[in-house]
Amino acid sequence: MTSEFLPVGLLPDIARNLDISTGQAGLLMTIPGLVAAGAAPLSIAFAGHIDRRRVLLALLIALGVSNVLAATATSLAVILIGRFLLGLAVGAFWTIAGSLGPRLRPGPEGVKANAVILSGISFGTVAGIPAGAVIGDMFDWRMAFWAGGLLALVAVAAVATLLPSLPATNRRGIRGMPALLRRPRARIGLIAVLTIFLAHFAAYTFVTPFLNERSGIAGPLLSSLLLANGIAGFAGNALGGWISSKKVNLSVIVASALLGGSALLLLWLGEYQAAAAAAVVVWGLSFGMVPIAMQSFLQSAAKDAIEDMQAMFVMVGQIAIGMGALAGGVIVDGAGLGGAMLFGGLAALSTILLMLAPSARSR
Repeated sequence: MTSEFLPVGLLPDIARNLDISTGQAGLLMTIPGLVAAGAAPLSIAFAGHIDRRRVLLALLIALGVSNVLAATATSLAVILIGRFLLGLAVGAFWTIAGSLGPRLRPGPEGVKANAVILSGISFGTVAGIPAGAVIGDMFDWRMAFWAGGLLALVAVAAVATLLPSLPATNRRGIRGMPALLRRPRARIGLIAVLTIFLAHFAAYTFVTPFLNERSGIAGPLLSSLLLANGIAGFAGNALGGWISSKKVNLSVIVASALLGGSALLLLWLGEYQAAAAAAVVVWGLSFGMVPIAMQSFLQSAAKDAIEDMQAMFVMVGQIAIGMGALAGGVIVDGAGLGGAMLFGGLAALSTILLMLAPSARSR
């Protein structure tokens, strides 16, 4: 997940180095998102009978190769090939790893184990952006991808050494996924995933150039602010988990309100550095809540089909990531950076309406 979001803090540098527009650079988020959406159900279909440990190792190796391709790219085409490969790895990995908690710790500890795994997804989601910005500021954007490749190698060694054999248990393949759409609460949850992820990535993919141009925040100050955003995301992960344990609908509502409000505040008061910095930090807190809040909501709607729901979550979430980055790029190239912030803010607030619908209530 960290590798997926590395480009967000590096888009201006990548665009300059490869001689492409900022909107075109946004394809580095669009391509892996859309590919990952297809990889999620395909991982269930084609890896249904393969030991999960072996699948995870293969996906982590693909992740490492994708980062090497990005780090050595001299054209948009080559870096997009690397990002395509990353999309395959991310979509399948998130689907399989996100449902392993109860198998690794059967019984009452299964929920805690799943929370630990989900926290890794959340941390990677929020850590990738500041990590890329800091490394890019200290060295260059290519070094960020080399670092991603090194982390993938460390993960390969860890999984090979520490993870036990995990024979496949899902015998339904992809046949169980369509049935989830017949459940009203699951449908509402998946639509909410679409709106909240679309909102975030349409706007936040371009937060670095927005802060450069509108707020006058760049260089070390920008890196520090994105790092603060990431740290706030860690706090948001904990907050989202705590609220979800009390009332899962409320966690999604709070995350959506904070995210939408942050984007609109940045649009409204972005000229003032203090206000812009506050909005970016609160944004980090809100998006840190999103993965665990949405995943908790969806798993509560399909307790008997966790892996199937996980695949649906990844598929819809990654479609939204790709669509969001693409929509944001089109808006930025046509209406400017402020238009992306406005779109993102309104889309996030629309998620609240979904959570207030009668079919979204817990059964």
